[in-house]
Amino acid sequence: MSLTLKHFALEATSGQARAATLKTAHGEIQTPVFMPVGTKATVKSMTPHDLKDIGSQIILGNTYHLYLRPGLEVLEKAGGLHRFNGWHKPILTDSGGFQVFSLAGTRKIKEEGVTFQSHIDGSRHLFSPEAVMDIQRTIGGDIIMAFDECPPGGSEYNYAKKSLELTNRWLDRCIKRFDETEDKYGYTQNLFPIVQGATFKDLRKQSCEFVSEKDATGNAIGGLSVGEPEPVMYEICDWCCDHLPKEKPRYLMGVGTPWNILECIGMGVDMFDCVMPTRNGRNAMLFTTNGIINIDNKKWEFDYSPIDEGLPCEISNYYSKSYLRHLFKSGEILGLTIASIHNLSFYLWLVGEVRKHIIEGDYTQWKEEMIVRLKQRL
Repeated sequence: MSLTLKHFALEATSGQARAATLKTAHGEIQTPVFMPVGTKATVKSMTPHDLKDIGSQIILGNTYHLYLRPGLEVLEKAGGLHRFNGWHKPILTDSGGFQVFSLAGTRKIKEEGVTFQSHIDGSRHLFSPEAVMDIQRTIGGDIIMAFDECPPGGSEYNYAKKSLELTNRWLDRCIKRFDETEDKYGYTQNLFPIVQGATFKDLRKQSCEFVSEKDATGNAIGGLSVGEPEPVMYEICDWCCDHLPKEKPRYLMGVGTPWNILECIGMGVDMFDCVMPTRNGRNAMLFTTNGIINIDNKKWEFDYSPIDEGLPCEISNYYSKSYLRHLFKSGEILGLTIASIHNLSFYLWLVGEVRKHIIEGDYTQWKEEMIVRLKQRL
């Protein structure tokens, strides 16, 4: 497996936290990085221009959802997802492995792959490792993920072991198919394997070793934040970081709260994604530089101060808490947009501050103080 994404330049460390630059065909990514989730070719309620304005470096798309709609023919004729949705910076595509977990009621797992029943029309579709590689080639992500099974957080050992063995066999098939096929749109794509093993350290160690042997361009840690207690998530993440190559980027999938991100950066994670900032924003929960706000609360009715003066975001400084509360109470779509832009701006500001403190060498102390501040309910 060729090292086509070989420019992961480490610039500074503070404890185990790292600041680096990752080069892709559609631009450089400064890490640590938070990646907004655009499952269906859009980050909900936001335009690519909004994302660019708040400093997004890379966004996500999802293989399962994009395969079903708009479909591969539409994406291929458009020239790939970058041209289809107008986002010309890096894109990472999730393989559909999370849907193996989240859509457990409408799928069947076999050695060949996973058969999904479409949530759109009930039709059935087989996602094999080979098919998933072909689909992601067509979508055109700069970074594409291996197909895996993501077991629930409370899985028993025997299930987790069998699941990991299947994921390992699927990884070998993904790599074989990836190496047999070519980049579709004239730029390099890169395959990241995914570490699994539920909450069992021996399985996680086996998975890290198996993944590391593939010498891929980056590695992901999956199967966390899926129902296990938060302390267990931290313990397993730390364990995985200890057993993955230090010279490769580490991507923790689907995590999480601002304090989750700060803690896991301190363990050596470089890349994060989560629907939380936009999903929670659409449900009136705002993350701010001073703590958490429920903008539905009556206490904000006459508060004409900006949403968050501590953020370098025009939206967060322009609109008042009172006005945003009014939009939510009135069911106005603009409220969802403002809250989503604000929350993502906060997440991107946060990892930017992290990077500064890693370079300055005082990350651990700053992190502990920041977590206390961010958890406050305002």
